[in-house]
This record gives sequence, structure tokens and C-alpha cells, in this order.
Amino acid sequence: MTFRTGPRNLITDVAGLRVGNAGDGNLKSGVTAVLCDDPAVAGVQVLGGAPGTRETDLLEPHNSVEFVHAVVLSGGSAFGLDSASGVQAALREDGIGFDVGGFRVPIVPAAILFDLRNGGDKEWGRYPPYRELGYEAARAASADFAIGTAGAGTGALTAGLKGGLGSASTILDSGVTIGALAAVNPTGSVTVSGTRHFWAAPFEIGDEFGGLGYPSPMPADASKVRLKFRDKADAGLPSQGNTTIAVIATDAILTKAAAKRLAIAAHDGFARAIWPAHTPVDGDLVFALATGKSGFALDADAAIDLYAAAGATMARAISRGVHAAKPAKGDLFPVWSVR
Repeated sequence: MTFRTGPRNLITDVAGLRVGNAGDGNLKSGVTAVLCDDPAVAGVQVLGGAPGTRETDLLEPHNSVEFVHAVVLSGGSAFGLDSASGVQAALREDGIGFDVGGFRVPIVPAAILFDLRNGGDKEWGRYPPYRELGYEAARAASADFAIGTAGAGTGALTAGLKGGLGSASTILDSGVTIGALAAVNPTGSVTVSGTRHFWAAPFEIGDEFGGLGYPSPMPADASKVRLKFRDKADAGLPSQGNTTIAVIATDAILTKAAAKRLAIAAHDGFARAIWPAHTPVDGDLVFALATGKSGFALDADAAIDLYAAAGATMARAISRGVHAAKPAKGDLFPVWSVR
């Protein structure tokens, strides 16, 4: 099996998806919406210990709703769950949603990350701005979108580096496309022992996040656990101020159970790109979407290739989010490009 990127190297290389970002540099937070041109089969897997979610129970294979119209990634901690209402409002205006007794109901699961204590101004008054940011993100949705300091990655942080919104895509030998999108805000590190080398280096295609490979020799302290709230420089950041939230998508035809399996496989990319991942203070979550636009239903061998690519593509998306981050006034951590 060989891996090559799609034409954009973004999740929107998966036919049937559009992505929109909305963010506020003063707030240091934002929203990313993934819109499905047609209802998509969906699943979810949560492996972090501190998740914040909306409409995730309905995605379990044993529950009735088979399809979703969008998924949302947002900053703002629990306040950010309002973002899904803004996306839902935009979809309803466009006549999108299931017809339930004469009412149009868009299904919009969402997940949030904690970016409240990141140097941004969170004095927003009575109501947080996330519903409006969600609406704005939905209205901005297109095949091309910004990564790095954008959308849900606007205020993201990692251990020692600014985080961000990342995306990547892979075209398999079968012609099936898989794409990943991640808002990268973990308590752990995406680079090896404080170097500029990414943990996900073996999966890099070309120089999409620097082309540095692994350090040689590997630092003696490479396995040391580095957390963003442990160092004195990180004083004031609460231990629960973390979480990487993501979407893995494919144009293959999948059942709802297979979509959940895809979300599980994509978490391997977290473990390949972040050390440590899935901690009690991270709300690590992956949504899975299957648009079916390729027309391919995978046999057992092809499914294994798809699940392997899910982990690799997710690892690349995570690294690309950090690699693309841009400096901004009031940042608590440096960006990778000027480290």
C-alpha cells in the first residue's frame, strides 16, 4: 500500500464535504464546521477522560439516527457547545435536515476543547459568542479553508508550542480517499523532547510539516513526559485545559458500525503524534464521517488499509496544525516556525 495526498491535502479532498472556520483573535478562540453536502453516515469514539460533547449518544451503532448533516469542533470549553446551534440555524435556513412531523431538524454533533486560559479576552458579557461563530463558520464553508491559527485551533496550545487546526488527506491504491481534521490542544507534546522534530515524522508525506524526520541520535530523554501545565513557564494554566478533537472522513461506503471502527482507528494517529495522549485531563474525541461518494464498499483486506490510513492521516493532520500556527499578540507559547 502506498500513500499519496489528495490535491488539497485537506479533509475536503473527501467528496461531499465542506469546511468553514470562524475565529476571534482577541478572544483567542473559534469554531470549525464540517458540512455534509448530503447526509453522511457517522460515528464517534471518545478516549480522553475530560470530553465535552453534544449529540454523541445518537452516533452509537445501536441507536436509530443513521446520518448527520454536519459536525462541529469548537473552542470555549462548555460554552463552545453553543456553536452547534449556530450551525444548525444556518442549515435550517437552507432547508437542510430531517423532516420530522413537518419540522426540519438538522443533526449536528459537536465537541469542544478548553482554551479559556490562553491569554484571550473572555469577558464576553451575558452570552458567549459561540452560537454566532458557529453560524459564521457554516456560512464560510467551502472546499478550501485555512489551517493553523484558524477556527477551533485559534487559541489551541500544546506542551511548549502553540497548537492549531490541522488537516491532511490520503488517496489509497483502491482510489478511496480518507481525510482528517484536528483541533490540536493536548496536554502532551507533538515534538520529540523539545526539539523541532515531530513525533509523527514516519508518516509525513514530502515536507508537509517540515520534513525533518526524527532526530539522530534520538535524545536520551525522548520518553520524558512533557505536559504544558508542569513547567514554571506554564503557570496559570489549569491541568484540565486541554483536548484534541478531530474528524476522520472517507468517501467509501460504510455502515454505522464501520464508521465507529474508523473513529477508533483514527485515535491511533493521536498516539503516534502526541506524547502522551488520551490522558484524564484531555477530552480526546474523533468523529467519523462516510459520504459514500466513491461508490466503493470495502472488503476485509481493503478495510484494514483504510483503518491504517486513518491513523497515519490523523497523525499528519495533528502535526500540520502545529506546524502551520501563526504568532499573535498575547500568545503564551511560541509557534513552531520561530522556535
